[in-house]
Amino acid sequence: MSGNVKMIFDYLDELFPNAYCELEYSKDYELLIAIVLSAQTTDKKVNKVTRVLFKKYPTIYELVNADVRDIEDIIREIGTYKKKSVFVKEIATRLVKDCDGVVPNDVNYLLSLPGVGRKTVNVFLAEFYKVPAIAVDTHVNRVSKRLKLAGVNDDVVDVERKLMKKIPKDRWIKAHHQLIFFGRYFCKAQNPNCGECKLINICIYNKSKETSRVCS
Repeated sequence: MSGNVKMIFDYLDELFPNAYCELEYSKDYELLIAIVLSAQTTDKKVNKVTRVLFKKYPTIYELVNADVRDIEDIIREIGTYKKKSVFVKEIATRLVKDCDGVVPNDVNYLLSLPGVGRKTVNVFLAEFYKVPAIAVDTHVNRVSKRLKLAGVNDDVVDVERKLMKKIPKDRWIKAHHQLIFFGRYFCKAQNPNCGECKLINICIYNKSKETSRVCS
């Protein structure tokens, strides 16, 4: 790793040496569904509703037969719950029909499932099958740009590609979790902990705030 990149991840090792996936699950399909539900909401809210959902429907076969309106009622407090309730039932149905209820280690198949995109696939494969991957969610995207690991105008695919190039492959999974924790708990979208941060001198967020103060 280059000097700045090594400094970033040495600091993340200091802050979050044991960063991990905070979504709760006990089965492969539970993880996949939890990741789909996590779009535009928090892991904490997802865990709250999936505890109820997977207790009421403890197998994927029971989930296939669930009423979409009941799924809606259970996951109502998370964003876009109506659309996601349909995704839950359709994902379960497809997995039972195509794969005997098992979530395969197959990128193309996973991308064919409703509500499943590139980020979801990367998170699932890295967490469940330990396939080296870096998923770019809102936290990873924001932090990567603030720390100049990616350009401010890069889309999520560009950010993913640049992170994969700069970070050794054997660190991808760990780095992904550390960047999420850093963005979620330290380098937050609003009111980040700049005063306590050892990366302040390379952060463009800090420089942009300094510029705005000078110009105001």
